[in-house]
Amino acid sequence: MIEIKTQKIKDSEVSVPGSKSYTHRTLIAAALSDGRCHIKNILRSDDTVYTMGALKQMGVMMDEQGNDVIVNGTAGRLKPCSYPVYLGNSGTSMRLLTGVSALGRGTYTLTGTQRMKERPIDDLLDGLRQIHISAHSVNNKDNRCPPIEVKGGNIEGGHVDLKCHVSSQYLSSLLLIAPYTKNGLDITVVKGPVSRPYIDMTVDIMERFGAEVNREGYERFHVPGGQLYRSGTYIVEPDCSQASYFWAAAALTGTRIKIKGIKKDSRQGDVRFAEVLESMGCHVSYENDGIAVSGGNLSAIDVDMADMPDIVPTLSVVAAFAKGTTIIRNVAHLKEKESDRLTAVATELSKMGITVGVTDTGLEIEGGHAGPAEINTYDDHRIAMSFAVAGILVPGIRIKDEHCVEKSFPDYWNVFGKLYE
Repeated sequence: MIEIKTQKIKDSEVSVPGSKSYTHRTLIAAALSDGRCHIKNILRSDDTVYTMGALKQMGVMMDEQGNDVIVNGTAGRLKPCSYPVYLGNSGTSMRLLTGVSALGRGTYTLTGTQRMKERPIDDLLDGLRQIHISAHSVNNKDNRCPPIEVKGGNIEGGHVDLKCHVSSQYLSSLLLIAPYTKNGLDITVVKGPVSRPYIDMTVDIMERFGAEVNREGYERFHVPGGQLYRSGTYIVEPDCSQASYFWAAAALTGTRIKIKGIKKDSRQGDVRFAEVLESMGCHVSYENDGIAVSGGNLSAIDVDMADMPDIVPTLSVVAAFAKGTTIIRNVAHLKEKESDRLTAVATELSKMGITVGVTDTGLEIEGGHAGPAEINTYDDHRIAMSFAVAGILVPGIRIKDEHCVEKSFPDYWNVFGKLYE
């Protein structure tokens, strides 16, 4: 457990690690590429290490060099795995690698923590089965959750009607392997998708690696078969999700905090959190070397966060200090994350004396006077990092299981500590 220091913080310029979402996708594309890839500024965290370990288990050779990694592409020819691939509680790893394993040889078993075994993946498995890939839950063929078995082999391709109302990663998983199908893949999204910017990130990586992707918005996608990702040098941009905690600290304290290296035109949807804070009363400055947020008098907002679900815990903490009632909409899928984030956020804010309502699709948070509390993190990195920000203003905020931040930001507490004067 760690107790957050309640004292003045200073105007700061902060460097955050490479994007977790881009790191996963770049590693996978490099692993499937036609040769040697040099990836710079990767995020090395629990989740991305699981992805790297799984790819190595599938025969991908990697040479890690600090924040860089050299990946020797396999041209999509993955080796069989004689023992299960363990992915912890990394939902991104589980979902993206479920598709990737269909390109391999033999039967792959993908498993994880107890929480992972409660997180549904049935819509992705159904999509794979539509193109004649054997994919099912180990426990029961009608079960919705991991562990799962996927039988790899040559994929003809074809048409898939895909449900993406729980996770956009189901679509990303199929898109990433589509160039390696024989006849290409046509995907129609029949429900959803949620978290649309993550789809844009997947398409961005595919196109950077030289693949052709044709799309009609977020409803239809066509990827020709017989393609190969192109080897080369690729740079992972800073993580906008991790930037959110420091922008939130600026919002609550009236200081100015710049996150270096982030650009307004980033494909990461979470870059728009700066705009959300601006609508609450902050000042945002878009500069050549980053984006800075300066705190102001905070007012409640009514906001659709469907495209920024990972930011909801951070926004919720800010809303606890804003005048009025903030309404957060269209994030029902947060119940299926590392924790049930809607219930977790409501429970922990309530401990602090903040009035919170959980709706069918989101949260209603009444700004008020927050008090001390021992914050249960539910083994969820985003709960830990967002509630730490509240401790800058509120004495007696203690974060349990603070090491859970290693899932996405292993150096968080060190970087956070540098905010203080």
